[in-house]
Amino acid sequence: MNSGSESSPTLCYFSESDSFEDQLTALKRDSAIVVTNLVSDQTVDTVRAELQPFFDRIGGQFEDDFNGYNTRRLASTLAYSMRAAALIEQPHTLKLMDALLLPHCTHYQIGSSTGIEIMPGEKAQVLHQDDIIYPIRVPGIEWQASVMFALTDFTIENGATHVVPKSHTEDHQPSDHDATVQAVMSRGSALVYLGAAWHGGGANQTSDPRTGIITTYSLGWLRQEVNQYLTIPRDRAAQFSRTIQNLLGYQCHSRYLGRFPEDPDGFWLDKH
Repeated sequence: MNSGSESSPTLCYFSESDSFEDQLTALKRDSAIVVTNLVSDQTVDTVRAELQPFFDRIGGQFEDDFNGYNTRRLASTLAYSMRAAALIEQPHTLKLMDALLLPHCTHYQIGSSTGIEIMPGEKAQVLHQDDIIYPIRVPGIEWQASVMFALTDFTIENGATHVVPKSHTEDHQPSDHDATVQAVMSRGSALVYLGAAWHGGGANQTSDPRTGIITTYSLGWLRQEVNQYLTIPRDRAAQFSRTIQNLLGYQCHSRYLGRFPEDPDGFWLDKH
């Protein structure tokens, strides 16, 4: 584990084999951590190859002042890449989500899963918190947490995500990027951060894209940010593992929330 200098903002870097308790403590304390080399180069290459035609064809659909005008985005990555499931259900990151979210729900779900390709010439994104989609906060409860997998190396020059360490308790937007640290990491590594952490995509000053997949996991009794039932066709959802199907939301929360009268086992993807 490497945490850098004490005198400037830092992120802690871990390998999967490092103490899990140390990782969780750092995440809760610092708003974010990086866990290196979680998925293979082969998986990264496959996911990126599956996404690329859609980045090229429809990636500009969300261009605006917030998302940028040189950034391509794909909502609901599982609609475009079957292999993206390997990132979304990666066991170590789900273990972190278990520790963060399961104290407050019987299960959690995908809030959103977005492919992001920051193109050359893009400016740094405005700093923001992802969990502001929910109108209130309760101290001690995380509504959601996020995992950004790098599909290319993330560098300072190509737009590695800016994070403001220890910012998840701050209600006011930092004035600029001076207080941030960039999550530099190799492809196959993941930036894990709390929903209330202030963060934003970096400026790409290189000639190549910076590509990643960001998946948010939210408490199972909250409304999903992106409706997974509509953005991922039912017949496609049926091809994924039960873990992914549950994360998509095809299960009842506890016994009574999201019930379907014909689902005695609380799982209803296979019901017609």
